[in-house]
Amino acid sequence: MILTPEVLAIFILNTIFAFFAIVAFVLSVKIFLHWNLNSVSQSQYKLEKQSYLSATIIKYIFAIKVPLFLFFIFTLDKISKVITGAMCGAGVVDATPYGTYLLILKVINLYVFAYWLMLNSVDMKNEEQPYTKLKFGIYIVAFFLLMGELVLEGVMFNSIDIDKMVSCCGTIYSSTASSYISNIFSIDTGVLLFLFYGTYVLIMLFALLKNKYLFSIANLVFIIISIIAIIVFFGTYIYQLPTHHCPFCFLQKDYYYVGYLIYIFLFLGTFYGVIVAFIHSNKEQMQRDTKISLVFNTLLVLLLSAYPLIYYIKNGVWL
Repeated sequence: MILTPEVLAIFILNTIFAFFAIVAFVLSVKIFLHWNLNSVSQSQYKLEKQSYLSATIIKYIFAIKVPLFLFFIFTLDKISKVITGAMCGAGVVDATPYGTYLLILKVINLYVFAYWLMLNSVDMKNEEQPYTKLKFGIYIVAFFLLMGELVLEGVMFNSIDIDKMVSCCGTIYSSTASSYISNIFSIDTGVLLFLFYGTYVLIMLFALLKNKYLFSIANLVFIIISIIAIIVFFGTYIYQLPTHHCPFCFLQKDYYYVGYLIYIFLFLGTFYGVIVAFIHSNKEQMQRDTKISLVFNTLLVLLLSAYPLIYYIKNGVWL
């Protein structure tokens, strides 16, 4: 087991989250099963008070968990320095059989928790609270995702052996690797770039057409394509090495922590793009979310595109 100050902080927070999440879960089940805004009974009045308490607990748990994802990534990078063979967070993730599954679950939860926060915000602004039953129903599902993440996180950190040799990112993210990751390197670079920029153009087009469902689907696709494009193509220009494809190393100081900026742009752009189809807010709110999505997706495309262009201007060749 590895127990650094960062890991200890995560364990303490997870214990607090688990306790309050269970309390909110019990209340949420009661509210979801018995909520009736048209009722004037004593039980409905009690549920309304409990709904405010439960929503407040959930809001603060998720409001902390969303930015805590960045702290988790920072922790992986920090403890990579004490694990034999690890050069960055990639080695820590690969150090146990649970790392990859935890990372995938955390990304899923990141979008689910942020969606709940947005849904709750819209619901609280409306006197009729149209999303009350829905948001507590979603939390019932999110609760199991949250508990799964907390348990898996504890198991992963507990399973790390600092004396055991692990694979470095150069081995993991390589076309010669034997893992499923190596399959993405078989994609033709031209095709990948066409998909990346093509999907971005479709996002812009669907925004102009005001088709929120296609806009949302395009953003979902953009998440996957962007991550693959970063690993296969854009990352090599950030490192200025054609064989270096790690999606973790550019989170380090040597690359001015640009990875955090890249992933924040990707999350904000795609999140606000996806929720447009899932929250039936007023027209002004939908337009605002669409604009936020377009702004951050555009910033992501410009930032990633700048690296190969600057490299070409300086060297006169592509990698």
